[in-house]
Amino acid sequence: MSKIAVVYWSGTGNTEQMAGMVEAGAKEAGAEVSCCTAAEFSSDMVDSFDAIAFGCPSMGSEQLEESEFEPMFTPCLAKLGGKKVGLFGSYGWGDGEWMRNWADSCRNAGANVIGEGVICNGAPDENAEAECRALGRSLA
Repeated sequence: MSKIAVVYWSGTGNTEQMAGMVEAGAKEAGAEVSCCTAAEFSSDMVDSFDAIAFGCPSMGSEQLEESEFEPMFTPCLAKLGGKKVGLFGSYGWGDGEWMRNWADSCRNAGANVIGEGVICNGAPDENAEAECRALGRSLA
């Protein structure tokens, strides 16, 4: 049984909803899943999981949230080599540049990034829900 972490930061609840969908998909595929906020996770925990899904919305000029998520994620990045990683998040403007940049930084660190990241504009719709569940299943 795969051990999966779903780690997220959410300002409006949209990314939190997506985290729940990723978690549900991984559980459907038989994984043991730990879902937690960025404040509850640290780089010391990375090695405890077979795969990790990170969720963060686009902030400012298409970047990761800077006060809580990015300070947690940056030390994790160095430990993602060879690890299966999924990315997800919501946005309210732009074209998803933050997700492309985030996926590239994970790949450059040696992570096995699943897909291109799941994004949705605002609250997740049926399509985003299906993509989040599929991401969870892929990580399992």
